Amino acid sequence: MSTFPCLVRFMSGSGQVRYRLGDRLVDRYLEFVAGRCRPNTLRAVAFDLKAFFAVAGKDPVEVTAADVFDFLAHQRGDRRVVRLADRESGLSARTIARRLSSVSGLYAYLVARGDTPVRANPVPRGLLTRRQGGTKTSRTVPLVRVPRTLPRILPPAEADRLVGALRTHRDRAMVLAMLLAGLRRCEVLGLRFEDIQVADRRLVIVEGKGGHHRVVPAANRFFDALGAYLHDERPGEARADRVFVVLKGPRRGLPLSAEGLDEILAGARRRAGLEHATCHELRHTCLTRLREAGMALEAVQAQAGHASIESTRVYLHLANDWLAGEYRRAAELIDADAAAVAEMLAVQEAAVR
Repeated sequence: MSTFPCLVRFMSGSGQVRYRLGDRLVDRYLEFVAGRCRPNTLRAVAFDLKAFFAVAGKDPVEVTAADVFDFLAHQRGDRRVVRLADRESGLSARTIARRLSSVSGLYAYLVARGDTPVRANPVPRGLLTRRQGGTKTSRTVPLVRVPRTLPRILPPAEADRLVGALRTHRDRAMVLAMLLAGLRRCEVLGLRFEDIQVADRRLVIVEGKGGHHRVVPAANRFFDALGAYLHDERPGEARADRVFVVLKGPRRGLPLSAEGLDEILAGARRRAGLEHATCHELRHTCLTRLREAGMALEAVQAQAGHASIESTRVYLHLANDWLAGEYRRAAELIDADAAAVAEMLAVQEAAVR
């Protein structure tokens, strides 16, 4: 009796986390993903494929487009019960779109191999509309419409309360790295001693999304907290090259995990009485404040490590002062033009009389 899909987490010979689902082709694909993607991406793909095949209930080489549409309907859940936040049911559109992307990636790999019965990707690129003209791509709508929502940020008072609720210099340094330098969670945990440029007040990011490296400035408050942590708190017996390590317990001196950082932030959030304050919200808060302070959009893009400036444009909408200023400037020009036209018409009318 086959146990596929049964997700198994194990350590490779090199000490890296790997995953298996119990099917030869799927497991080979997970090995392929592990060789070219970050650990978080590998984990997401493994869980996405497990979710898909648990619903499809078929051998991977027998999956059809009909199975993909059935999976979509399953992920949406009971349409009679919706969330108040987005008026949707089931999983969020972003989660469903990511799962479809993971499944599509698997079948693109199987087609490219050329030694499997799979000859076409069963995940449709989209649905054709009745729109006339244009290319086939322009006349195609996605299977899942992902809303473009604005990320949440913390007001200055809430950010101060969160930082004040942190109990150690280590925790304060990690939060300030996200809140003042815009680092991602993985980038904070990936910092090594050689990445800290104290004299220049800069950080070298080598654990960036997509494997991109960058160098970003950081505020003095971060370096003050970092110095206090290294001087007073970091275990002397720690041999890890990572800057941030566990301070107590059986894992003392070992690199801090993502789950550990999330637990620290959850505790501080609870003590500060905040409803939300995730790692990514701290990053959004930093980038929004930089834009509000007048930092050029291209500079914000470099600080954030965005591959496309389109990802950075969202901070234009979050920066209320910028939008209000642009609106007032445009409104004043419109009013000035209207006044000039009215004055010209009055002069013409007087001349006719």
